[in-house]
Formats: sequence, structure tokens, C-alpha cells
Amino acid sequence: MIEDRPLIYKYLRHDKKFPHVWCGGCGIGILLGSLIRAIDRIGYSKDEIVMVSGIGCSGRLPVYVDFNTLHTTHGRALTFATGVKLAKPELKVITIMGDGDATAIGGNHFIHAARRNIDLSAIIVNNNIYGMTGGQYSPTTPYGERATTATYGTVENSFNIAQLAVCAGAVFVARGTVFHTRLLDQFIERALRKKGFSVVEVISQCQTHFGRLNKKGNQIEMLKWQRDHAVPVEKAQKMAPEEMAGKFEIGALVDREAPTYHEEYLKLREKAKEGLAPPSLEKEEKEESERREASDRH
Repeated sequence: MIEDRPLIYKYLRHDKKFPHVWCGGCGIGILLGSLIRAIDRIGYSKDEIVMVSGIGCSGRLPVYVDFNTLHTTHGRALTFATGVKLAKPELKVITIMGDGDATAIGGNHFIHAARRNIDLSAIIVNNNIYGMTGGQYSPTTPYGERATTATYGTVENSFNIAQLAVCAGAVFVARGTVFHTRLLDQFIERALRKKGFSVVEVISQCQTHFGRLNKKGNQIEMLKWQRDHAVPVEKAQKMAPEEMAGKFEIGALVDREAPTYHEEYLKLREKAKEGLAPPSLEKEEKEESERREASDRH
């Protein structure tokens, strides 16, 4: 039975799509392992999942998994995913994006998917640079760091993806790293189980471009940097800003409940089916005028 075979045979298109296109030492393969382990623990069938990606290194990930997959245009993974979810709400829709894909050309789609609380899971690989297209700086390239389009260092401040998701309204937001693999497994599983818009930011390494241009060393040294600079959320909350300088939080930043877009939409549809008239502006204005007159008399 296929259920008794290793996960690489159970979930990956191992006989068709490999070897993969990622550089040796890239963290996206580690993320892929975490993702399929989380899916296996939850017990989704292949037909229950739709995995959607945009363009970039991480955009290739759905090519290697044996689910329903959709490889879309740059920055538009969430728009396609929203359409799939609204048409087939029973499906588990997962989007895979890079930091540039999600927060540059796809930035507005990202914040509005969070605002609407679309029932999707967004996995965002943050390696601080555009990898596939040649090492240009992205919205998460740290201030002063170099890229092929910032040879003297970027003068722009970087996005904090996880905090952006929290402020935009996502109901579950976590940040993990490809070094802390067991934690990443847990965060992805929690995100997939959450009803509403969930986000997992995955800090990863791009040794080919970001590491080389900024003298960060090879993939092993960049993984050690993740180990040494990641601070659990609970500990970070007790640290002074100067203690957190140069470090970043990992853990669940928010886990809250809110009605999803689809739930609210169904309520409106039921009202329309029942023939309930929308509120009359003239009636509301008349009632407001009568309330004011009554208040003035008293």
C-alpha cells in the first residue's frame, strides 16, 4: 500500500520531476519536507489539496508535489487561490510564495487577502533577495545589504512580513526558519488547521546570491546564523530593543478567531435568496431625523 511507503513516494512526483532546479544547500527543500510532513500528520488526501504558487525559486515547489497544483503569474498566487477557494470551499488551498512574489508585485493581494480573512494558508519563503532572476534586492533585503541592483547597498528599509500579516488581519501568523525544522513542521501544521487566512514566514538562505554578495558564507554558515539570531517570541517580549538589535523573533505571533470571508458572503447570499430588501437610505435618514427631533424635545 502506498500509505506505508516513505513520504517521498507518497506525496512527491519522484518519478517525473526530479532532479529539482534549486541550488545545492537551498532551504526550500527543507521547507518542502516540513510541508509534506504537516500534510501527512493532518491526513489530507491528495485530492483535498490545491497548491498554488507564483514565480520565483519557491514558485517551483508545487511542480514536485503530487497534489492539484497551479503555477501562476508573478505576484498573483493569492488571487488565483482566492478564486479556487470561493469556487470550491471544501478544498484546502495552500499558496507558496517568495518574499518578492508576496510583498512586492503581490503586496496588495497579500494585505487584502489578510484583511478579508480568506480561508487560505500562505507559506512565504524569505531569503532576502530575488534568487531566480539574478539577485536583485527585494522588499525584505535588509538596509545596507548588497544585491545585483544595489551594488553599494540598498537604501530602503525592509518589510517585516510577519508583522505586516498581523496588522493586516491574518488570524494565524508564525515565523520559523529552515534551521529550526521541527518548529517549522509545527507552525505549518497549525497554519493548515486554522480556519481563515494563516501565514507562515520561513526564513531561509540564498547562498548563491545573498550570501555571496554580502559575504555571509556558504549555506552551513547561513544556517548557523539563523540558529544564533533567532529568538523565541516569549523570550523576545522580555528583551529590551537594544538586546534584540540584529536578531529576529520566531514563533506564533498571533492566533485569533474571526469569521471568514466565505462565511460572511454566504450570509449575504441567504438574505438575497430570502428576498430581504437592503436597508433603505431614505428610511434610515428619516429615522435618524426623528430620533434627533425627539432628543431635542427632551
